[in-house]
Amino acid sequence: MEILVCVKRVPDTSENEIEINSSGSDIQRDDLVYSVNEWDNYAVEEAIQIRDNVGGSVTVVTVGDDDAEEVLRREMAMGADKGVLLKDDAFEGSDGRGVAAIIKGEVEKGNYDLILTGAQADDGAGQVGGMLAAMLDMPFASLVNRIDVVDDKKINVGREIAGGNQEMNEMSLPCVLSIQTGINEPRYVGIRGIRKVASVEIPVKGAADLGVDAAVIGAANARVKRLDYFVPPAGEGAEMLEGGVDEIIEKLIDMLKSKGGIK
Repeated sequence: MEILVCVKRVPDTSENEIEINSSGSDIQRDDLVYSVNEWDNYAVEEAIQIRDNVGGSVTVVTVGDDDAEEVLRREMAMGADKGVLLKDDAFEGSDGRGVAAIIKGEVEKGNYDLILTGAQADDGAGQVGGMLAAMLDMPFASLVNRIDVVDDKKINVGREIAGGNQEMNEMSLPCVLSIQTGINEPRYVGIRGIRKVASVEIPVKGAADLGVDAAVIGAANARVKRLDYFVPPAGEGAEMLEGGVDEIIEKLIDMLKSKGGIK
């Protein structure tokens, strides 16, 4: 089975103190530590497990700049067979529709049976998977937390739905799935694996290579534009604890004790 997994380089919230820039147009990105989007990491792990069980190959693809290559190599060190970087100045500022159109160009250049995305990336919109499926006219399922391969033409897919319930669906291949966290346990990536793929050539493709419609990509053609970033005001009765981690923990324990939450 030929599987394409869409991944994205995002700020690592466990390593960064996220702040809004002075204009309120974005987060402050100077000196941030980046990593692969968490949801995408689960998608790559699932793809690797499917390949190991039924054969085929796993290709990881990302839309970004030169720095985005690091997440491709990280996922290749994890076990993906190939990586593709989609990079072009014309891509900058694309909204979800634009990103989906860019990835569509790569899908149509290949022969993929299954396309996986994370359920959402750093903007949290969760749009790209569904839009990509619509553009490709392929079946789509979101919030997928189980995949069982039936044969080379069908899979059974489990989805997380309201109330903690799960539904199972039979889907024809090729199809697009957005993967939910918890579907598996992504494997550890060691230094040896990273070194092994450090010199592997990763092809770079631009708008001309992909045949992307220039009218749907880039900031000028984005139908969704970010207007403002802001920190919501604390609600009535809320108290923000300040200080170091140990100090905040101690304050929280004292508060819980005083209110009878713990003894």
